[in-house]
Amino acid sequence: MKADHTTIELHPVDAQTVLSLPYASGGIKAGFPSPAQDLMDTAIDLNRELIQNQASTFFGRVRGDSMCDAGLEDGDILIIDKSPEPQNGDMAVCYIDGEFTLKYIRIEKEVVWLIPANEAYQPIKVTQENDFLIWGIVTYSIRNHKRRKRK
Repeated sequence: MKADHTTIELHPVDAQTVLSLPYASGGIKAGFPSPAQDLMDTAIDLNRELIQNQASTFFGRVRGDSMCDAGLEDGDILIIDKSPEPQNGDMAVCYIDGEFTLKYIRIEKEVVWLIPANEAYQPIKVTQENDFLIWGIVTYSIRNHKRRKRK
């Protein structure tokens, strides 16, 4: 199994800006197109939609592939909130022994497990000997679907 090479680039949020974009409030059908969808009847501000706690929210960029089976690819942008109480099964940015990593968390009585979403990586058992902190919980992810994978 490979060592975990996923890292996170962290950036503070500037939610002072407002950018209202057209929004199809009726949804986007994945089947037959609807002529009514040509009408964008409302606007949406992504800051208001995606950021609930500005003071405790950060952006991060995924670097690595340990969460690829969760739909996260290298370069995707994460919205990370430090305010929620971590829950079993959350996708979290964790600080362990001097490094940040992105994993699902499994919280047990005496131990926390950091679970990758790529079978090439092993789960990480966190014990009292580790310098460990659940730094924040991933609330949203943003992907550039036009980005092409290089072979």
